[in-house]
Amino acid sequence: MTSTKGRAEAVLDRHGQTFAEQAGIKLADRPSPLYRLLVLSTLLSARISSDIAVSAARELSKAGFRTPQKMAGATWQQRVDALGRGHYRRYDERTSSMLGDGAELLLDRYGGDLRRLHDDTAGVDELERRLQEFPGIGPSGAAIFCREVQGVWPDVHPYVDSRARDGAERLGLPKSAEKLAEMVSKDDFPRLVAACLRASRDKSVVDDVKKAAGDD
Repeated sequence: MTSTKGRAEAVLDRHGQTFAEQAGIKLADRPSPLYRLLVLSTLLSARISSDIAVSAARELSKAGFRTPQKMAGATWQQRVDALGRGHYRRYDERTSSMLGDGAELLLDRYGGDLRRLHDDTAGVDELERRLQEFPGIGPSGAAIFCREVQGVWPDVHPYVDSRARDGAERLGLPKSAEKLAEMVSKDDFPRLVAACLRASRDKSVVDDVKKAAGDD
């Protein structure tokens, strides 16, 4: 039986990859990676597997749609084709429209720079609300964005939404954001929260961690 801190380290070691990392996004407080995270959050919001959403995000990046300018400048069919290459076919047409509209909104309202949105918000609650103004971003999409962005926007840390808290509980970790943050370094916290989210969706993650922790 391992300690709670040891369990957190096992979770990080075995499942601690953020969705941004999985999608090939080197997250930083710069316009392009922040925009790519917004796109990824939009894709992950649909009722579709996270692996397919990540694959679609990679294909959109490969197609050159890494900024709102490039996304807005692409044709609807070009976006559909990129989503299709990522096997994001069930929602490809609707999502293509949402991505185009969202890029236009970001350009018109914030000059294409999500840092302006960040600077214009007073607290996490307002940040979540502003994010939900983008097409395709609901409460779950805003939570995805906040979970990942807290690594580069320190004022968002420590952020844990209800689904990640459920996963933390299943993994035998604290549900409180503050107590969970004590388990790992600030840099590693987004990875831990992503692993908790995976545990809330996939029992095999919980079983794997329990086995590694000697709970069998």
